[in-house]
Amino acid sequence: MRVAIRVDASAAAGTGHLIRCRTLAQALRKHGAAVTFICRAHEGHGMAMLRDEGFAVCSLPAPDVADTPSAEDENYARWLGVSQPQDAEETIAALPDQPDWLVVDHYGLDAEWERRLRPHVERILAIDDLANRDHDCDALLDQNYSRDAEARYRDRLPPHATRLLGPDYALLRPEYAQYRNALGPHSGRLERVFVFFGGTDPDNLTGRALEALSEPAFRGVAIDVVVGPNNPHREALAAQAEARPGTTLHAPRPHLGDLMAAADLAIGAGGTTTWERCCLGLPSLVVSIADNQRPACEAMADDGVIEWVGNGHEVSAADLAATLHSLRQRPEHLQRLAEASKRTVDGAGTERAANYLMAPEKTE
Repeated sequence: MRVAIRVDASAAAGTGHLIRCRTLAQALRKHGAAVTFICRAHEGHGMAMLRDEGFAVCSLPAPDVADTPSAEDENYARWLGVSQPQDAEETIAALPDQPDWLVVDHYGLDAEWERRLRPHVERILAIDDLANRDHDCDALLDQNYSRDAEARYRDRLPPHATRLLGPDYALLRPEYAQYRNALGPHSGRLERVFVFFGGTDPDNLTGRALEALSEPAFRGVAIDVVVGPNNPHREALAAQAEARPGTTLHAPRPHLGDLMAAADLAIGAGGTTTWERCCLGLPSLVVSIADNQRPACEAMADDGVIEWVGNGHEVSAADLAATLHSLRQRPEHLQRLAEASKRTVDGAGTERAANYLMAPEKTE
């Protein structure tokens, strides 16, 4: 089985797409698949990490620096850095011989690109969570939480396309299921907090969380903070951590399971890490850092799975502190959040997705 994965990381797009594709690739490799990554050389591309793990990586040329989007720019076509026809041509040139599957995980690519790739691959899996464009794929994976996941892709996919929808297909490393199985029920206490706002965090929500936790009322609360590889606020965060006793700053790491398992509460963004926190039954105070995160955050908050504070540009340190004070006074609520989170994600999604891709192609 040969699998090619077209995915990017960058200062604008963050690292979440790359991380979840790496997780899927690791599972596929354990099943015997040969996996090749195809990534564009954006600033913060993350390809060294893939090579360090033994994956074949083909680098596409860096885009024009003068047209590099900011992290706040949600014009996803600009995230790609080139036109779809150019990206398709360069991807075709980089492909290993007729892969059995091409996995594409990129907000800037759609059915136009996929149609150009069709003659060069056996099957296409699109990974998406926006449901804002058409796909010409054989299967689509969307791990998002939604009350009507099927409706989101109605008329967006070919009739024959398999739909792998919802947190049952959350692409998590196996460590999360291992920690999940070793954890007991949540105590309801709030003694240790885990803070992580993704690989980039351009608005420095990490700093706002540390400011909130620096209030005298939280002096005895221990904090683990992970600073992403593309975070531009590293020095300022180090100074905040140094000034607050009981605060440990962590560099990027292969997984966050150990830190999450030790925590009583997480503060973080509404992206990929949501499913990791849920798998461990870790109550979460969540800030949506992009408009595309808001629908899932609202739905999960309405269903009692997370505590959603709001959109990143609207949330202050005072807002975070007020929510923390409220949660600390309601241990039974923390326990309910933990139970609802754990019911939402079981940690087996990556294996389900890998088993689907590795299964022999069905013929009529």
